[in-house]
Amino acid sequence: MSEVARRQRLSPDQRREQILLAAERLFAERPYVEVSTTELAAAAGVARGLLNHYFGDKRALYLEVVRRAALLPEIGDVALPAGSLAERVDAAVHWFLGSITPERATYLTVGAAEGIGDDAEVRAILDGAHDLAAGRVLELVGGDPADAAARAAVRAFGELARGAIREWSRAGTLTREQAHLLLRESLLTIVQRVLPGL
Repeated sequence: MSEVARRQRLSPDQRREQILLAAERLFAERPYVEVSTTELAAAAGVARGLLNHYFGDKRALYLEVVRRAALLPEIGDVALPAGSLAERVDAAVHWFLGSITPERATYLTVGAAEGIGDDAEVRAILDGAHDLAAGRVLELVGGDPADAAARAAVRAFGELARGAIREWSRAGTLTREQAHLLLRESLLTIVQRVLPGL
């Protein structure tokens, strides 16, 4: 970061965002335990004390990064698709994959789970995000988000989705189009053949 950027006067919200963006980059590159507060401060162009001022400690900053990565676009931001079931399923997969950035892919598939071991707070953040995503997918395909069995089936589909994202974004063994095809056909089968029997 340049000296000009370091000295720039920012509002508290802008400074907080600057720190979060730097932390997202570092935690996407390396596990939590390999990133020091000194590195975080240097990457953000702030003193270490400012990290503590805004976030308390490294763990709290990490949890905020995971929380942000786990957020999904609101369904209200996406036109609910009309048309055939296949078209609605395709729209649901497009919505989900469209929300994935390299940083989000890291946290949703690998980083957060490996970040600080079996951490209850990290697990709660991710479990909440997975359940929210399942409900939104059900809304998009015309299912009942209040149906516990349907929601559980789509959460299980989410494990496949995270695996496909990992293969696409990290391993490079699938293209985005191949990941889309895999997820679209799998979700269509679940909605057509599995959910009615649950």
